[in-house]
Amino acid sequence: MTSFATTIGELDWTAITAQLDSEGYAVLPRLLDADHAHELARAARASNALRRMALDSADLGRGDLLYFDAQLPQPWAQWRTVFYRHLAPVANRWNEALNVAYRYPEEPEAFLAHNRQAGQTKAQSHVNRLRADDYLALHQRNHGEHVFPLQVVTLLTQPGKDFTGGEFVMTEQRPRMQSRPMVVPLGAGDAAIIATGQRPFKGSSGYYRVNLKHAISRVREGERIGVELSFHDAPDEAQQQAAFNLQA
Repeated sequence: MTSFATTIGELDWTAITAQLDSEGYAVLPRLLDADHAHELARAARASNALRRMALDSADLGRGDLLYFDAQLPQPWAQWRTVFYRHLAPVANRWNEALNVAYRYPEEPEAFLAHNRQAGQTKAQSHVNRLRADDYLALHQRNHGEHVFPLQVVTLLTQPGKDFTGGEFVMTEQRPRMQSRPMVVPLGAGDAAIIATGQRPFKGSSGYYRVNLKHAISRVREGERIGVELSFHDAPDEAQQQAAFNLQA
């Protein structure tokens, strides 16, 4: 099996960190080769083990989210571990800039232990499966006391071949300014690190918070399959849709 620890470790983390600071996201091209991406897409289609949530049942769009349980399958389990180790220093620096006292542990299991102590036990990582006319509304996954400020998304099917439409988009809201839209270009096997909800932005008077949400535009034809990997869990007393904060 490919060592994603090696592959992810060899990424240009200086450049990635700089883009996360300036834009709130960073694209990682071809983290999976196209064949592996399509193999994972086929496995997602065939799986009966994933918990399904219809987006229209929670007024979150149209299509299906297929949730992993707490024990992620490969390669997602390895991705979450390795990405967390590289992103925890970024998350801690962001907290410091925003005068947030909490510091993220070096290892993901220690952070998930904090989640469990706070009653956050509902896994959030999932496959999103969208067909013609399906879409995912603007949202954030920042529900709970312990929220990791970054997450990873990846696309498993090829735009222009397997589907059309279905662009991954983000909005950024700065105080007293109009929302800024961003289209994040993804191909099959590409991943992106994105801000979960808030991130620091350095202005003329110091750092302040900017608010980010993400969505998937309407699929026009075909089938779009992607994965959204979260590093924190949602509170177990909440309904699954409470993990979303929709655009007002």
